[in-house]
Amino acid sequence: MKFVLIPPGEFDMGSPSREKRRKLWESPVHRVAIKKPLYLGSCPVTQEQWQRIMGNNPSYFKGSRLPVENVSWEEVQAFLRKLNTMEKTYESGPEYRLPTEAEWEYAARAGTSTSYFFGDEASTLLEYAWFLENSGLATHPTGLKKPNPLGLYDMYGNVGEWVQDEYHISYKGAPSDGRAWESSFSSVSVPVRVRRGGGWNGNAGCCRSAERLFAAQNSRLNSLGFRVVKDVIRGR
Repeated sequence: MKFVLIPPGEFDMGSPSREKRRKLWESPVHRVAIKKPLYLGSCPVTQEQWQRIMGNNPSYFKGSRLPVENVSWEEVQAFLRKLNTMEKTYESGPEYRLPTEAEWEYAARAGTSTSYFFGDEASTLLEYAWFLENSGLATHPTGLKKPNPLGLYDMYGNVGEWVQDEYHISYKGAPSDGRAWESSFSSVSVPVRVRRGGGWNGNAGCCRSAERLFAAQNSRLNSLGFRVVKDVIRGR
C-alpha cells in the first residue's frame, strides 16, 4: 500500500445550508482539530491487497487492481487485525486502522471549504471520480482519475468507504478533536456505521466532501470498500 502524509490542522466539518444537494444530517457545521499527523492510503484497498492478507476475494466486480468491495465493516476490522499481526505492530499499539469520519473529510477537503475539493461545480467531477454519469455501473482500477491536492485518489466515487464511526443523525455532540464517535454502550441491534465518498452508483451530490451515508456494520455492498490509515509512530 502507498500512503500519503496528512498533516495536522483544523477545518469546518459538515455542509452549510447554502450548499447544493446537502443533507440535513451533514449539520451543524462544527470546527474540528486534527491534532496529530497520519498516513492515509493513497487509494482504496484493492482486491489484490485484500487477497494477500485474507486469502479470499469476496468482491462482486473481479479484478486485481479494482477496489475490494462487498466487505462488511466487521470483515474490514478482521483484515486490519490480521494486517497488524503480520506487521507486528501490536508491540507498540495498533498501527493500521480505518480513518475516523473527521479524518476522512479533512483529507478529502485538502484545505478547501467548497462542495468538492476542486470547487462547487459538479461538471468538473468527471475528471476526478467514477460515478453514476461515467462509471458504466461498475468499479474501475484505482488511481486512474486525478488525485485531490494531497495526492489521494478516488476519494469521490468508484467505491464508498467505511470509516470507524457509528452513524448519528446529526453532528450535535460530535467530538471536536477528530476521534471516532462511537457509543459507550453495547447495542441490542447491529450498530450502524458511516460510509463516505459516494460510489460508482451515486450521483454527483453523493460525491461531495461533506456527504455521509450509512449502513449496518454487517452489510456487504458492491459499492462499498475502504482505505487504511497508518498511524505515525514516534521514532519511525
